[in-house]
Amino acid sequence: MLKDRVPMGPNGPIGVVVDPRTWRAVPYLLVSLALGTGWFVLLVTAVPLSLALVLVWVGLPLLLATMLLWRGAAMLERRLLGLTLGVRIRDPYRRRPRRGLVRWVVTDPATWKDLGYLLLYFPLSLVEFVASATLWALTVGLLSAPLTLALGERPSFAGVVLADGWPQSVLAGVAGVVALVVTLYAVKGMAWLHGTLAALLLGGSEVERLRASRKRGIDAAEAERRRIERDLHDGAQQRLLAVAVDLGRAQAKFDAAPEEARELLVQAHVGTRQAIAELRDLARGIHPAILTERGLDAALSALAARAPFRVDVSMEIIDRPPPAVESIAYFTVAEALTNMARHSGATEASVRVTRDDQVVIVEVLDNGVGGAAVRHGGGLSGLADRAATIDGLLTVNSPAGGPTLLRAELPCEW
Repeated sequence: MLKDRVPMGPNGPIGVVVDPRTWRAVPYLLVSLALGTGWFVLLVTAVPLSLALVLVWVGLPLLLATMLLWRGAAMLERRLLGLTLGVRIRDPYRRRPRRGLVRWVVTDPATWKDLGYLLLYFPLSLVEFVASATLWALTVGLLSAPLTLALGERPSFAGVVLADGWPQSVLAGVAGVVALVVTLYAVKGMAWLHGTLAALLLGGSEVERLRASRKRGIDAAEAERRRIERDLHDGAQQRLLAVAVDLGRAQAKFDAAPEEARELLVQAHVGTRQAIAELRDLARGIHPAILTERGLDAALSALAARAPFRVDVSMEIIDRPPPAVESIAYFTVAEALTNMARHSGATEASVRVTRDDQVVIVEVLDNGVGGAAVRHGGGLSGLADRAATIDGLLTVNSPAGGPTLLRAELPCEW
């Protein structure tokens, strides 16, 4: 099950110093106070004002605008947490209905959890800033003690002299190295605590996530069932019916008009071959035999061979993932390559399958015109629903002009 990740990173003094996630957290903890203060002031001003004006008609749209604003702030915070702390938090909002914007915003529990986080953001960021600024000031003061003394000044911190002579300044420098490690450990701990709180308030609960995944999985299965029924009814069933009619007419003309009967038999034979081809394609769409027999590498290579452009396949996992993960990965690549052939104008593409701990990552990159997006009812939306059945995540990065990168993260237990 894919959960919002709150990574701790490498352990040990050397590990904490060289871990890039620790250093990315440093500026976030120092500047988050400005964001926390801004959002706190805005909310404690806008929310009471909107509630006070509810008796007047202007209060309701102002309140709705305020709620949309703090949801936007929470969405921005999720992106910042991913870039700085490495905490991946998906937007937990319910799917927007075609009607009822106000009800959608007001009744979504994630809206109010966003508000709770933004209100706690200010005191939390204040503590983080004071702790970070104090530790970094002490660390920099100790590390720079020899240089400060060489410039003719006595190194000090908060009015306390750190060194009066060169032996003390050297000791201060050594203490600065220790203080650096301690400061980075503190940064790492504060980042982990902040990320944990953010994951609890800005992410959906496990029950909500499972409920949403189950619903999307049921919808995806129902859509697949309707597609199979439609293809059978409009395709192979009609062709087999035509074959039966041709065979009946040939039987009636077999003695009186053998040449016409022969033509009808040839026509029935062609129809039978077409029906078999359609049934084979339909069976391949349900679950390809090569995937079951030879695994994901061979199945993706077969897809690449059938593509109308060059496709490079890189399989960087050794053990076979569970069948459900293999199936979703296969259909993700199949749909992506189909969309590229139809809409992107791509001349080449690459498929890369890797593993990150307990997650299989499928990436499909093309050099097409871009502009792809997950739209309700579209093929990519169906892929997102497939991934959601195992609590996976599908993202599409496709700016105008390209390139397009489709990425599926599929959790599994090996």
